[in-house]
Amino acid sequence: MLTLKNICFSAVDENNHQKDILKNVSLTVDTGSFVVITGPNGGGKSTLSKIIMGLEPSDSGDLIFDGENITGLDITQRARRGIGFAFQQPVRFKGLDVKALLQYAAGRSLTTAEACEYLSQVGLCAMDYINRELNASLSGGEMKRIEIAILIARNVKLSIFDEPEAGIDLWSFHNLIEVFQKLRRETNGSIIIISHQERILEIADKIVVIADGVISAQGRREDILPSLLGNPDTCKFYKREA
Repeated sequence: MLTLKNICFSAVDENNHQKDILKNVSLTVDTGSFVVITGPNGGGKSTLSKIIMGLEPSDSGDLIFDGENITGLDITQRARRGIGFAFQQPVRFKGLDVKALLQYAAGRSLTTAEACEYLSQVGLCAMDYINRELNASLSGGEMKRIEIAILIARNVKLSIFDEPEAGIDLWSFHNLIEVFQKLRRETNGSIIIISHQERILEIADKIVVIADGVISAQGRREDILPSLLGNPDTCKFYKREA
C-alpha cells in the first residue's frame, strides 16, 4: 500500500538555524491496516503526515503508493490516487454548505438522507448541519467532525488523521472511536492516525513511535503499547479519556 524510504526533512527555526525534523524515516503501511503514529511533541509526526499527503515536500527519500512512486506528485494528484487528509485545524470554506462539500467528497449527488448519514456517523444532529455554511459560526469541534465525515464520504484508499481528538468533547470522542472501528471493519483502505490518545492507540494494528525525527520503535500494538505506558519517560505523553 504505502512505503516510505529514507524520508528526510529540515526547516529553519526561529533563530534562523537549519533543523533536521525527519532523519531517514522508513515505514511500511500495509493495505487495510490501522497505524497510529505517536511520540513526544515536536518529534516530527505531523510533518511526516503532511509529507505523505503532499502538503510538504521531503528533502530526500521516496514515497511508494500502490506500487507507484508518488514523491514528485502534488496534493491534488495524490488525492486523485486515493489519499485523504483530515487536518488538526480544519479548513473553512466560506460560501459552501455542508451538503455541497459532502457531495464533492463523494463525487456524486447525495440525497439528504445519505448526507445526513455521514454526519450522524460523527455524532452530529444531521438536520441541524446539512445546510450550514462552513464559516466562523461553526466551532472547532464541529468543523473537525464535519471534516471527518467528508473523509468518510470520499471512501479513500488511505485516510490520514492528524490528532483527530483535538477540540472534540468527551461524548464525541467516544463516538469517534466507534467511527474508526467501523472504518477498520468495513473498508479495505488503510488508516494512519497521529495521536497521543491511549484509546486510539488501543485499537491500532501497528504503532510507530517517532522522537527527535527518527522512528524509535514500531511494531504490533500488543508489543509496543505496554512498553510505552509502562515507561515513566514516555507514559507522560499519553492521555486517556474517562
